[in-house]
Amino acid sequence: MDRYLLSELLPPFLFGVGAFSSIGVTIDAVFDLVRRIVESGLPVGIAIQVFLLKMPYFIVLAFPMSTLLATLMTYSRLSSESELIALRGCGVSVYRMVLPAVVLSLLVTGMTFVFNEQITPTANYQANQTLQNAIKSDKPVLKQQNIFYPEYRDIQEADGTKTKMLARLFYADQFDGKRMKGLTIIDRSTAGLNQVVVAESAQWNGSQSVWDFYNGTIYLVAPNGSYRNILRFEQQQLKLPRTPLSLVEKSRDYGEMNISESLEQLTVEKLGGDRQKIRKLQVRIQQKIALPFVCLVFGIVGAAMGSIPQRTGRGTSFGVCVIVIFTYYLLFFVSGAIGQAGVISPFLGGWLPNFIFLGIGLFLLMRVARR
Repeated sequence: MDRYLLSELLPPFLFGVGAFSSIGVTIDAVFDLVRRIVESGLPVGIAIQVFLLKMPYFIVLAFPMSTLLATLMTYSRLSSESELIALRGCGVSVYRMVLPAVVLSLLVTGMTFVFNEQITPTANYQANQTLQNAIKSDKPVLKQQNIFYPEYRDIQEADGTKTKMLARLFYADQFDGKRMKGLTIIDRSTAGLNQVVVAESAQWNGSQSVWDFYNGTIYLVAPNGSYRNILRFEQQQLKLPRTPLSLVEKSRDYGEMNISESLEQLTVEKLGGDRQKIRKLQVRIQQKIALPFVCLVFGIVGAAMGSIPQRTGRGTSFGVCVIVIFTYYLLFFVSGAIGQAGVISPFLGGWLPNFIFLGIGLFLLMRVARR
């Protein structure tokens, strides 16, 4: 029975992977690549390379949808042809009948996790880098704006308590991939000496582990708040932390990072103190962990819905599959948005759709088992 059910599940699953991934990559990547070939002169060989590098991302998205399609179509056909009734007449429970679907879903969950961690982020990053290098212009690409990095120090009070006070504040208008531009640094790290540095641009000097500032002014401020001195410079080296540069260098797109890289980025973002970015990344990490388990959830939902006694064809099953997928991803985006807004925790923001659909699947499965 298990071999028979698995042999029935595999063909629609493989069909779904091919169909859903092809549709996704065509809509998202092919049209854009064709436009770039025509308008920007992108070489066809590079376009094919980018196309192949983007395929793993759409295969990962297709895994959960294909699992739902396979289980729903297979068990619907078995139900409409009374094969499930015959199995129940032989003493096989509903839970035992859907076990092969659960096993297949677990295998696909593992495959999704491997793709999502080991293959897709690297492929996405290489695809974007290949595309940028192929169509790059002399104008530097703006990487990030409003770089903000505060640094604190612990102050021992007279009563023995410790409080945090601002030691240094680093702000830059933008980073163009080579230099920081429009900088303002407030430095209070040295007792009795405060300084404000305003510069047109700055670049990290790795050989000397210092910052090279260009075309700026240093304002030295006395403890009473008055100016002690004003120094203008064309080039000045200052020994400041490299962390602001690390902040922008590690700021990859969400789809270009695996879970461990996302956690490293979260640590860097916490240093910057931007709560909105921190919250967004926390939700995205939870979504990245939850995504592979959608395969298991969809496997249970599809098997439960398909096991309901009915007379339906493949067209009806496919239509129901599309509705379920649309509903899930709508809830996925809504829960993620309210999680980023702080209405619910980042954990619920990433896992709420899974919990809801798992509850629906188990409810339908128990209802069918009681019949």
